[in-house]
Amino acid sequence: MMLLPMVAGAERVEIDGIYYNLDSTVKEAEVTNKLGGSYEGGGCYSGGVVIPPSVTYDGAAYIVTSIGDHAFDYCSDLTSVTIGNNVTSIGEQAFYKCSGLASVTIPNSVTSIGDCAFDNCSGLTSVTIPNSVTSLGEGAFMDCSGLTSVTIPNSVTNIGDGTFYGCSGLASVTIPNSITSIGGGAFNGCSGLTSVTIPNSVMSIGVGAFSYCI
Repeated sequence: MMLLPMVAGAERVEIDGIYYNLDSTVKEAEVTNKLGGSYEGGGCYSGGVVIPPSVTYDGAAYIVTSIGDHAFDYCSDLTSVTIGNNVTSIGEQAFYKCSGLASVTIPNSVTSIGDCAFDNCSGLTSVTIPNSVTSLGEGAFMDCSGLTSVTIPNSVTNIGDGTFYGCSGLASVTIPNSITSIGGGAFNGCSGLTSVTIPNSVMSIGVGAFSYCI
């Protein structure tokens, strides 16, 4: 266990191979990357990572409530992630360009998935988005070319701009009755898409939502 420099008013620590920003006021922890910012190259997480529901530091317990922006970006050797059931948010570009990521377990505690959170995760083949999620960020699964199936829960009300842009392996999509809008370019470039079910609840479909779905 190692204490690192302060970041944005929180203590930055390493516990069992995972780096966190600890907020001692509310006793919450945010998963962060090894170098404290967005980066490309060395020092990345690799293999299988299990994010625990809570951690203990200096005798105090901290609930792990979020995965920070860029927490795992460019970690091409990361193969799997299991997210603890106290995490409520996955930050922007949290898993950007994790090309080796083959599986991710998202718990029912997660309510939001940030912009480009899984952008360019070409090794992902399937994703189950839990019923707790109400917000899918723009480009959340952009260019996940290996993605063949995705489950969109009834808790999601809109599919944002470019959410599944460039998911060329995606073959079919069922859009739940909760969806009222499909953003621009949401499925642009999904060249393998052969079947889409759009419910009566959808009131608007953005520009280029299904462009190049040949």
